[in-house]
Parts: sequence; C-alpha cells; structure tokens
Amino acid sequence: MRIEIPNAVEEIIGKLNRHGYEAFAVGGCVRDTILGRTPGDWDITTSASPYQVKELFRRTIDTGIQHGTVTIMKDHVGYEVTTYRIDGEYEDGRHPKSVVFTSSLKEDLRRRDFTINAMAYSHETGIVDEFGGMEDLAAGVIRCVGNPMDRFTEDALRILRAIRFSAQLNFSIEPETRAAITAIAPNLSKVSKERIQVELTKLLLSDHPERMKEVYETGISPYVSEHFHQVDYQRLCVSPQLPRQKHIRWAAFLKDEDENAAVNILKDLKLDNDTIARVRILNRWAGRRIPAEKIEIRRAMSQMEPSLFDDLLVLKQSVGEEGIEALKSLTEEIRRAGDCVSLKELAVTGKDLLAAGMKPGKQVGETLSMLLELVLEHPEINQKELLMGKIGC
Repeated sequence: MRIEIPNAVEEIIGKLNRHGYEAFAVGGCVRDTILGRTPGDWDITTSASPYQVKELFRRTIDTGIQHGTVTIMKDHVGYEVTTYRIDGEYEDGRHPKSVVFTSSLKEDLRRRDFTINAMAYSHETGIVDEFGGMEDLAAGVIRCVGNPMDRFTEDALRILRAIRFSAQLNFSIEPETRAAITAIAPNLSKVSKERIQVELTKLLLSDHPERMKEVYETGISPYVSEHFHQVDYQRLCVSPQLPRQKHIRWAAFLKDEDENAAVNILKDLKLDNDTIARVRILNRWAGRRIPAEKIEIRRAMSQMEPSLFDDLLVLKQSVGEEGIEALKSLTEEIRRAGDCVSLKELAVTGKDLLAAGMKPGKQVGETLSMLLELVLEHPEINQKELLMGKIGC
C-alpha cells in the first residue's frame, strides 16, 4: 500500500537512507493518512543516532536529544526525528527513567501505546505493521500493543488517550484494554492536571464528545479531580454540532453545574483564565430564558462580549431551548440599528463626567452604569447632550 507523504518528509527519509540509515514516517501520521484524515504533524523514526541526524541536516533543534529526538526545520515547519529506542523503567507512571537506543524498528514500535499508532511507512518499504494495526483500523478498535496492563502502568495518561482516540475516530475499545483502563485508573493521580486537561479538551472537541461518559463509566473520573467526579454525567449533553471551540464545548459539558462548581472544575484542570471567564458567563446564562424582547436582549448582550452572546444562543439552541431563532433575528436588528449595549458604546464617558465637575470615585462608575441602563431601555437617547441632561449636567 502506498500513501502520500509530504515532500519534506520524503526528503528527510531519503537523505537518511542515502547515508545508510533506516528511516520511516511513524505513529499518528501514518494512522491518519490511511484513514483519509489530515495529520497534525509528521514524525520520523530512524536507526541514526541524534548526533548522526544533526550531522546530516543544517537546521536542527535539540527537542529532546537525551531521549533521541531532534527536530529538523524545513520551510519553517518542524519534523521530529527520533532514534529507534527501547524505554527503560517507568518510575513515575509517566516517563521512562532512561532510554536505550536500538537498531531494531520492531523494538521501537513495540514500546508504543496502541496498535493503530505502532505502524511505520516509507515508499521503499511500504507499511510496517508488526502488531496488527491495519486489522484494528479496519475493525475500528483501540487495542494496546502487547499487554495493556504493562502499557498503562508505564504511562497512566494512555488510559485517557484510549478514550480520546475512541471519540476522535469513533472506534470501540477492545475489552481487555478497557478492563485495564479501570484497573490502572488510580495511577492517573500521578499525571499532571495540565496533561489530563489536554486529553479531555481534545475529547470534547471531537466528533463524539458524548464519549466523555466513558471517563466516568471506566472509573477514571475520581482521579481527574474531586469536583470533576461530582458532575452528573448521566445528564451529559454536548452536541457534536457545536463549534469546535473549547469554551463552548466545556460550557456545554458544565451547563447543569452551578457557576462556582463549573469554575472549580476548570481551575482544577488548569485551564487558561480566558476560557474560564468565558465558561463562567455562558454557565451563568445557559439556564436563563431571555424573553424575545429587545430590551431584555440588550440587557443580556450588555453582560458579555458580542461574540460570546452569539455563542450563548448557539449553546441554548443545541440543548433544544425554543425561541432561539426569534432571539437571533432580534439580535441582528439591534446590531443593524447600532443600539448601545456596552459602556464603550455609551455617548458619555468618565472623562465627560469629570469635566462636568463630578469628583473621581465610585460615583463615576455608578453614574455610567445608570446611564447605560437608561440607554438599554431607550436606545434613541444615546446622545451626549441628552444623557448629560439626565444627570443635571
């Protein structure tokens, strides 16, 4: 079977081959190409040592040279090239204590997590599949390479990766592999929250975000975080039709939680502050019905950025709330009319109030908020002279 690989990858493999070394595209890029998906990146495995790789290529970065990885830069794109290796003992349930370089491609593939990720390819050799990856791709199965207890004991994050891959590819998890996930779940406590969050976010952004239920049903959730475990996953409703934006998908996942609980979960998982702030607002408004009246819509719009209000309507529609099309139509009318829905659009500023003799302090903010409320009710009065007259200036 011949698959298409980027010219840069072919050039790297070809150059290594011409100097007497084996080299193959390996892992997820091979899997995705066979499945007709576009790989996010291309990794290469080789019999050459990192230093031999560095001698052959002009622009390299020592990405993880102690573990055999050098990144080759071509046209501002990085391609990781890693020497065939055998991992040493995993002391922390996440990283090998040491690695030993080997001349055997099969031994390098043997250390990988799942059969579908343990295939290599070059135009000269074709697909190298020592562990049944092609068969599992055809069957739609996630299966560990070798003994799943060994693979998951080596790196506990792999138990989440198994569920994430099943969601991204719509594959089932092979029974022995699934049983090992439950058995090894406590080891997830050794994995950083940031790495756990990355896997959960990728799962939510997949075509099958409902597979998040697997995190609970396999017994993983208590080891994600205490707050995460308390989510009622039976009510989980994250539509795959939602935009693939993490704040929207996380908000959908947490829509039935109260605001503080939702924020605690995201903080536990070390999500960025911007995402947490967006989810907080979406969570606050997800359960509130917004009447199909312009004044109520303007009030709601005033509480968030314009794009976030649009996200809110999309989120509400995804859970079957009625009347959303009417809200969308009225929202467009408000925007076309140029109605003021935020302090920055108010015709009066804090400087205007100070210039009119108001003393600096909280009175300035309170006055601006009062004027905004007036304008939300009566957008036609958003004129400086009218508003200053309202406060006797």
